[in-house]
Amino acid sequence: MRYLLITLFLFSTLQAKLLINPFDALHAVYGNDVKIEKKNVLLSIDKAKVVYKQAGMPKGKKIFRTFKVKKEGKVIAYAILISRVVRSKDAAILYMISPEGVIESVEVIAFNEPPEFTPSKQYVSQFKGKTDQDTLRVGKDIPTVTGATMGARNVTDGARLALAVFDMLFREK
Repeated sequence: MRYLLITLFLFSTLQAKLLINPFDALHAVYGNDVKIEKKNVLLSIDKAKVVYKQAGMPKGKKIFRTFKVKKEGKVIAYAILISRVVRSKDAAILYMISPEGVIESVEVIAFNEPPEFTPSKQYVSQFKGKTDQDTLRVGKDIPTVTGATMGARNVTDGARLALAVFDMLFREK
């Protein structure tokens, strides 16, 4: 059952138009000399409830694709791929997070909505330096984007979700 769910998740993620491969995005940020370990994680019902509550979102998918970035044997970053529906189509955003829980970079991996709704590099760059201590709400500390509010909200909600998943799976307690 677990493998069926993971397969379905991976298939749904691939339905969106791929803009950049997650490995290429990670190498662009951290260099070509890093080692990247990919892992698909299925959260238990209880852990998923905690993650979505912490993110301030209604419950959703329990399967997440995660990446561990290592350099010289030391973990230098984690990345979490969040796949969600924007309006009616899939989008996949990769959130790169330091071991301390700080967003280092955000990359739009796949986006199936019209290109004019794709969040710009300038827009996603404002998430750099954000942590789970930041509000991360569109219209509050994150500005809205005229004509692309749903895309902006998707990236912002995804950031909160990625930080909550990071906290559940990787933050040292």
